[in-house]
Amino acid sequence: MDEILRIENIEVAYGPIQVVWGVTLAVPRGAVACLIGPNGAGKTTTLNAVIGVLPLKSGRILLEGHDVTRERGHRRIRRRLALIPEGRQLWQRMTVEENLLLGAFPSAFRRKAHDSLERVYSMFPRLKERRRQAAGTLSGGEQQMCAVGRGLMADPVFLMLDEPSLGLAPKLVEEVFDLVRTIAQQGVTILLAAQNANYALSVSQYGYVMESGRIALEGPSEKLRADDHVRQAYLGA
Repeated sequence: MDEILRIENIEVAYGPIQVVWGVTLAVPRGAVACLIGPNGAGKTTTLNAVIGVLPLKSGRILLEGHDVTRERGHRRIRRRLALIPEGRQLWQRMTVEENLLLGAFPSAFRRKAHDSLERVYSMFPRLKERRRQAAGTLSGGEQQMCAVGRGLMADPVFLMLDEPSLGLAPKLVEEVFDLVRTIAQQGVTILLAAQNANYALSVSQYGYVMESGRIALEGPSEKLRADDHVRQAYLGA
């Protein structure tokens, strides 16, 4: 199997407090995989370890077969890995376009920034309309579009999204997950971390259930949707 990401038995701690325990997972090229679980399960910590924000206590991370465990985050980004963080984390007083261009800040991507910007605007016409507007004045859904667009400015082959529907109205949640499908159809491999298990499992082909810093269950998304534990704990059944 051609895997874009494989993490093997990783453990991550914040000082003396360990948060992730022996997590192993893989994401095949061209797939959408999801990481579901309750708040505090370790999903965000896992994604931050993959992008290089947090060091590993043990284990290893492979991107397209390359061991990047000891690589700094900026070198991983040059491998066309991108993370859309939880909470959007936009620069509120900067314009939409300034926020987007920061997604192409590394020199390797700056040369293609104009083309990338046009591609993002074609996907999000509302962002083009509001390109001179301060990001902090956008609606919640528009801010999420801006955060996703910023991640796409680096033309990633592998995109991680952390709680993309957090704090959004139900109608906007549907739009966000439709967007995930659209990005995947363009050939981008996706790892989606979400508490909203119903939507996450509906857009993915394979899923992992994370509880208390460990992978409790994994399998094809349709199989997880039918699992009694998942249905009772996460799908409200």
